[in-house]
Amino acid sequence: MTTALQCQFRPSPNFGPRRGGRRPDMILIHYTGMEDDDEALDWLCNPRSHVSAHYFVGADGTIIQLVDEAQRAWHAGESSWAGENDINSAAIGIEIANAGHDFGSPSFPEPQIAAVIALCRAIAARHGIRPERVLGHSDVAPGRKADPGERFPWYELAAAGIGHYVDPAPLTAGPVLKAGDTGAEIQSLQARLAAYGYGIAQSGRYDKETAAVVTALQRHFRPQRVDGIADPSTRETLENLLAALPKR
Repeated sequence: MTTALQCQFRPSPNFGPRRGGRRPDMILIHYTGMEDDDEALDWLCNPRSHVSAHYFVGADGTIIQLVDEAQRAWHAGESSWAGENDINSAAIGIEIANAGHDFGSPSFPEPQIAAVIALCRAIAARHGIRPERVLGHSDVAPGRKADPGERFPWYELAAAGIGHYVDPAPLTAGPVLKAGDTGAEIQSLQARLAAYGYGIAQSGRYDKETAAVVTALQRHFRPQRVDGIADPSTRETLENLLAALPKR
């Protein structure tokens, strides 16, 4: 197992080989969504759960490795990003001990975030993971997952050189795109979301899928208001993210 950081080891039986010999090029961040951190860790190591992650980060900053990075942990579920549907084979998963939305959305302690930053730095360096490939579970599974949520301090990770990020555009009044709308503007929005990486059909209808993807974008990049409505701030933030992507 990897020993680049000071961490404990508690092997989980829930893993398999990365399909097609895939090498990881993504970091996926989750919260555990359970009130009891020890129970969450036990669940990730329970063969009956069929879930795991490569790493678990406790509230005090303790890092526990559960699955070797070369292996395929079971953390993403049904998900997609940039046309890829087997996120488990592409990603290294980090579970952060946090009770999540169902239990009041508690904040993430600083020792925990410092540990996540150090861990992400080490993983990214080992595997050459690009900043725009550091994502949240809600990014790859919009509508199904909300973690790590709008209280997760992505801006702190960005300040430490982790992840792709722009300052959120300020909230302003103006025309919005919302559920029930149809037409070329909606199709253009869907195309721009897909260009960033979100899995979304370009139907020209502001349907539940579109609202879920907009909500995911807001949770990660414009957390001041998370409502699934594409207001001017949300659309401007998306455009700024696209403009800031590295040219390849």
